[in-house]
Amino acid sequence: MNKRYMFVLLTLIVTSAMILSACAPAAPATEAMTEAPTEVMTEEPTPEPTEAAPAIGSPEHPIKVLFVPSVDANVIVTGGEVMAEALNEATGLTFEVVVPTSYAATIEEMCASPDDTMAFIPAFGYVLANDLCGVDVSFKAVRRGWGVYWTMIVVARDSEINSIEDLDGLRFAFPDAGSTSGYLVPKVMLNEAGVVPGEELEAGGHPQAVRAVYTGEADFAAAFYSPWAAPEGADAWALGDDPEVPVDINNCALNEDASQLLCEGYRVLDARANIREEFPDVVSKVRILTLSPDIPNDTLSFGPEFPAELRAQIEQALSAFAETEAWGTSLGSEDFYGWSGIDVATDAEYDFIRKLVVESGTTLESLR
Repeated sequence: MNKRYMFVLLTLIVTSAMILSACAPAAPATEAMTEAPTEVMTEEPTPEPTEAAPAIGSPEHPIKVLFVPSVDANVIVTGGEVMAEALNEATGLTFEVVVPTSYAATIEEMCASPDDTMAFIPAFGYVLANDLCGVDVSFKAVRRGWGVYWTMIVVARDSEINSIEDLDGLRFAFPDAGSTSGYLVPKVMLNEAGVVPGEELEAGGHPQAVRAVYTGEADFAAAFYSPWAAPEGADAWALGDDPEVPVDINNCALNEDASQLLCEGYRVLDARANIREEFPDVVSKVRILTLSPDIPNDTLSFGPEFPAELRAQIEQALSAFAETEAWGTSLGSEDFYGWSGIDVATDAEYDFIRKLVVESGTTLESLR
């Protein structure tokens, strides 16, 4: 076999092998099968039903009636409960009588509970509360026909103090730094006279401030002044008259049940009368040095978010209560706030006090 033949034969063998290899079926590719994860369905818990908040004025959510601690707290609570019961009978609403520890605390409580508080606060406190959170005035006090009242500065009757200028450097007792007649107004009066007190004593109330002068703890004090009541047939007090009773002060004494301090029939109604049982001779021991200009009377004010419908019910009920005999054992008592009645008030009536607040630089923070 020659070489040419062998070459052709090998070529045919290789070619055939290649053809057979190309025609062979391809091995199937192995696919990696990944099983989709099973989705686990979780059922959301059904929310627990929530109870509706108790209605304002209900036994579970009483309306808070706040009273500034200007007189004895026990007197306030007792008289306040009389009023609360009368309002409850008239409206069906529930009230809670509260006496905060200070004037500032009263304002703070109104702003902290704007939808369920009403408060009997003085002009100074009202202006601060209105500026702080929008507390709104409703009524003002009427005392024996007067829609205003006054600060009296009192000193020991046997002292040599004859003018406000003589008070410079002396010990000063005042009821509370949030009191209109007991602090704001007298401080402005002292500043205008160039008087800088020495030691200052925050007595805790108008009667306590007068007591501090009686006992010698202070040289002078500021407290509220309401005019004396004249006996039948005598002329009533008028602006410009002497603030002291127009009779011999040594003839002042308590009536039979100690409910009044009388001087030959003239009834003392200023802050001195509030310590009459402890010191029946207070008028002969403590005298009035001077009075302030007119001060707008104290207010009944409501929290800024107090429900209008409830407010209207309370205003109507309170107006009716003011015409009853029970009023005299509550707000009308001379040992309480001495309100002989109420009248509608407007915010603008307290602009004079706003001016004093600005002039004195007083803020709620400074009262704490």
